[in-house]
This record gives sequence, C-alpha cells and structure tokens, in this order.
Amino acid sequence: MSLLPPHPQPIHPPRAHDTAASPRRGPTLPAHRPPPTPDPHRFNTVPADEAEGALLTCCRSLRWARRVAAHRPYPDLPALLAAADEAAYDLAPADVAEALAGESLTVLPDGAYLAAQTALSAAHAAYESRFGHVFVICLDDVAPDEAADRVLAGIRSRWNNDPEDERVAAADELRRLARGRLTRLIGSYAAGAGQYTVGGVEYADGTQEYTAR
Repeated sequence: MSLLPPHPQPIHPPRAHDTAASPRRGPTLPAHRPPPTPDPHRFNTVPADEAEGALLTCCRSLRWARRVAAHRPYPDLPALLAAADEAAYDLAPADVAEALAGESLTVLPDGAYLAAQTALSAAHAAYESRFGHVFVICLDDVAPDEAADRVLAGIRSRWNNDPEDERVAAADELRRLARGRLTRLIGSYAAGAGQYTVGGVEYADGTQEYTAR
C-alpha cells in the first residue's frame, strides 16, 4: 500500500465571471393549480330526506339515493363517488329500469344545426322503439359542438346489442352520469347554493351539461 499522501488538488483563483453578480431574473409565474375538490361536509349534515331528494337529481333510482344518503358522512369527494359507484353496480334490473324511466332525451347546446337536431330526434325514436327506454350517454368530457356526433355514434355502436347487453351498457352510463352530477351537486353545496335541478341546463356552479337527463 502506498504511503504517499494523496495528490493535492490544484486551487484556482476565482475567475471574474464566477464572482460577478448573477443577472436578475424576471418574476416567476405561479404554478398552475387544479381547482379545489368540493368538500362534502355540508352535504353530510343536511337531513336525510333532503339528501335523498338531492341525490335523486343525480340518479332516479330510489334505492341508489337512499343507500348513498345512508352511508354519510363521507370524508371527501372521492369517498362519496366510490360509494355512489358501488351503489350503482349493485342496482337490480328493476332499479335500472326506474332510473332510466326518469331520464329524458339528450339536450344539444344552443346553436346546434337543425339537421343535427332532426337526425338526433330520429335516432332517439328508433332506439327507444327498439329497447323500450331513452338512450343515455355521459358526455362530461365531450366538447359541446361534438355532442350530437358522439350521441349518434353511441346509438349506432349499441344498436346491435341484445336487450340484456344494452341494459348493462345503459346502467354503466347512468353510473357515469351520476358521478358528474354528484360532483356538481357537492360543488353547489360547498358554494352555499344548496341543491339544484338537473333538469335545467344551467347549474349553480355555472357549468352546463349536454347529456341525457
């Protein structure tokens, strides 16, 4: 083993540009933050009959509304949505039929072409004649000007389903619709607006829904 001391590292005098003041930077833009998640605290505290009535604006199954209301309080919105999903998955065929009976035709945004409205009305009528209930589809992530095309494509893609397969598909769309409506409902409670009516287009939080309701 070598007994020589380690080779010393050279020490360089500081260079001029090392000691010069760093150029001043402009102000840093704040990081983008997603909107806060609505807190279900106020929804947790309303009477059971009010909670059930509000939940029925999200899904027209009385069994679903009673079950979600009965499991309050919820610590946060994700827990509430998880409970809503679980209750939707457990709906019997009669419960799904009840919820579907409470839905109405898809509402297109203002300014939709007459041809689109005519085609959509004809497609809805044909679907309802075949399956015995209105066509439901969740369009929460669809731009308003694409709503008609998405609905028509949905009807075409599900047209060849047998009644049982279509009931399953419709039940899942009801579940997705309930999630979006429930999120907006909790937002309106958190804002102090209380429950709102899903049958209208404009909501307490200023959002709009272009889905079957």
